[in-house]
Amino acid sequence: MHDVKAIRDNPQAFDSVWTAKGFDPQTAFILGLDNGLRSAQAAAQDEQAKRNELSKQIGVAMAAKDGERADSLKRQVETAKAVIRSHEADIADFSARLHDLLAALPNLPAEDVPPGADETANAEVRRWGVPAAVAVAKDHVELGETLGLMDFEAAARMSGARFVVLKGELARLERALGQFMLDIQTGEHGYTEVSPPLLVRDEAVMGTGQLPKFADDLFRTTDGHWLIPTAEVSLTNLVREQIVGEEALPLRLTALTPSFRSEAGASGKDTRGMIRQHQFYKVELVSITTPEQSDEEHERMTGCAEAVLKRLGLPYRTVLLCAGDMGFSARKTYDLEVWLPSQKTYREISSCSNCGDFQARRMAARSRRAGEKGTRFLHTLNGSGLAVGRTLVAVMENYQDEGGRIAIPPPLQPYMGGLTHIGGTPAGGRG
Repeated sequence: MHDVKAIRDNPQAFDSVWTAKGFDPQTAFILGLDNGLRSAQAAAQDEQAKRNELSKQIGVAMAAKDGERADSLKRQVETAKAVIRSHEADIADFSARLHDLLAALPNLPAEDVPPGADETANAEVRRWGVPAAVAVAKDHVELGETLGLMDFEAAARMSGARFVVLKGELARLERALGQFMLDIQTGEHGYTEVSPPLLVRDEAVMGTGQLPKFADDLFRTTDGHWLIPTAEVSLTNLVREQIVGEEALPLRLTALTPSFRSEAGASGKDTRGMIRQHQFYKVELVSITTPEQSDEEHERMTGCAEAVLKRLGLPYRTVLLCAGDMGFSARKTYDLEVWLPSQKTYREISSCSNCGDFQARRMAARSRRAGEKGTRFLHTLNGSGLAVGRTLVAVMENYQDEGGRIAIPPPLQPYMGGLTHIGGTPAGGRG
């Protein structure tokens, strides 16, 4: 949500960004509603002052035993009440329309975000690791199905497309990855583990920016709850309608949860395999900070996500997204893209975003300095640390050998009961 005062001060800046993101110019409508709201508020205040003065005069007339004047004044008070109710109706109408319009508009990019309309304008920041030489790289689907541990057909029979059944050692490896990520983030990076609700109400997904624009990307229950598309929703809403003491900041929270996405806008994309699923596990990172802390916290969070890839020995690159490629609520985003040998390219595995005060305004989440009465909006950040299914895909493909055997990265072996490989006889390659 945006500050209307900021839009009044610099409407061109807002329109230029929204136009770049595919929205029509909006500031004329916003400022029109804002002017209408302020006019109605001023008129209501004037009429209330008039009513108060009339009420005083009634008292004077009654004291003077001037019943005729008192009755006339009372009729004027009733008229003033009707006018006030009319102004209040206008205030409610303008407020609702202004809120709905602002709620549907995306955040503005930070000053150091590169301009651009799509991913072609993104800027690579750094790379880590060297992609392994795999003579004939099989994709994760072929590897998993050949091992008999990945079943898309069974999942389709019960659930339809974009689901998978993992079995045996692959199911255990998925679980191991999630636990490994949690242990790093809580034990080494200072995040507090949370077990949050998976079902939330309208105001929760409105607060983090999924509603109203992206309702089609979510799953909704028959009783009006939403399945979380990411634990960002639950974790960020922990400070909803709260005033947090700044001495307690930053708050660093993490959770391993299922995530549910309809992928309404992904028709025809990544239809094969586990890259884009309706249901997947993810370790989410959320930070709640002061405005002064948020830029540094963003760099730190991105490093926390990168640490998992480094520990697993998975080559990746870090990309700064351009203005047109960022998500709805973000003011600055780094994507981490992991190397997939079968595709001979890097694919997104994590997105770490600083949302500034955009979500906090929607959630009425504020902070207060010790000893001060005033409050200000918090800054919120979120990132994947990491998407578990895509990490499983990356491990399978990067640690395969020519015979289809998959080596288990050493950090994961304790979580696998000491198992070092999945599959049969080695045939060269990595592992």
